[in-house]
Amino acid sequence: MAESDGQERTEDATPRRREQAREKGQVPRSRELASVAVLILGAVSLMWFGQSLGEALMALMTRLFTLSRAEVFDTSELMLVVVGELLHLILPLGLVLLLLFFSGLAGSAGLGGISFSWEAARPKLSKMSPIAGVKRMFGTQGLVELLKSILKVLLVGGVASYLVYINLQDFFELTIETFPQNLYHAMDILLNFVLLVCCSLLIVVAIDVPFQIWQHNEQLKMTKQEVKDEYKETEGRPEVKGRIRMLQREMAQRRMMAEVPQADVVVTNPEHYSVALRYNSDMDSAPVVVAKGSDFTALKIREIAAEHDVAIVPAPPLARALYFSTELEQQIPDGLFTAVAQVLAYVFQLKQYKKGRGRRPTRPEDAYLPIPPDLRHD
Repeated sequence: MAESDGQERTEDATPRRREQAREKGQVPRSRELASVAVLILGAVSLMWFGQSLGEALMALMTRLFTLSRAEVFDTSELMLVVVGELLHLILPLGLVLLLLFFSGLAGSAGLGGISFSWEAARPKLSKMSPIAGVKRMFGTQGLVELLKSILKVLLVGGVASYLVYINLQDFFELTIETFPQNLYHAMDILLNFVLLVCCSLLIVVAIDVPFQIWQHNEQLKMTKQEVKDEYKETEGRPEVKGRIRMLQREMAQRRMMAEVPQADVVVTNPEHYSVALRYNSDMDSAPVVVAKGSDFTALKIREIAAEHDVAIVPAPPLARALYFSTELEQQIPDGLFTAVAQVLAYVFQLKQYKKGRGRRPTRPEDAYLPIPPDLRHD
């Protein structure tokens, strides 16, 4: 197995490695697939359009061998005759060539798709090295090509011999048929022979295509170190990723802290948790969590709330339930609606009291705040 820097290439190629290889023109190709596709569709095209092509050629030859004296000595008249006859030949010949073109294109692109690379087209001195050429001749690829050539000779020879054997009676009939029936019969036999012999080469294609895919995958295999290096290049080094995550957390925290002044109340477990809630009846169908945090973040939320005169209500069971069951910018769970409603009612009454309206409200006791068992976090 190939080695690189003392390491074996045991890892399958990554998507990026495959993309880079494709950009360099390194894609699996099967010459057998392309050549067999051209041979088979070429035989089919002759079977389809061969009669029209033969008739056009015969008409062309007949016309050119029956030129009048005036046509032979008049260049312009001769050109008109030649061009006219060639126009009759263009359609059948063009159909055959067009089918051959598309069969060659489909056969070449059938494995690996359509790919063009300037780097692959650029001449390389390494490919002109006699030593490298000898290594290719006696390497794995050379052995495979030799085996394919032997198999093709055996297939073509075997199928052709079998076809001759089973069609001996038709060959004998050719000797007693009259012209041009014998010629047409011979052409039918020949085209059938060509098509069947070409189809026999599909066995070679069935062997070559999987081999080319396997060989391409083997050539693209990577060492463990190459996989690690590529991951570092594409995903970033661990320390850089850690720094990015830290900056993202800081930015998210700053955005969260900027929302605290817009809150209506901050529910706290005085020692560990703080959750800031907003409820605007014009835009919110239920109270929304705008900020939450634990320990130092919880303390910072309370400081900002105090600076902006946002009510702070100690309610440890409710604060823990809100902290563990909610996400930022999302509504509170249905099970906490009643408890949060009591806290908000207290806060709104407290605001009215501070404006000199009504009497001072009583803060709801923790025991009277209904919290479902599945949302409790003691």
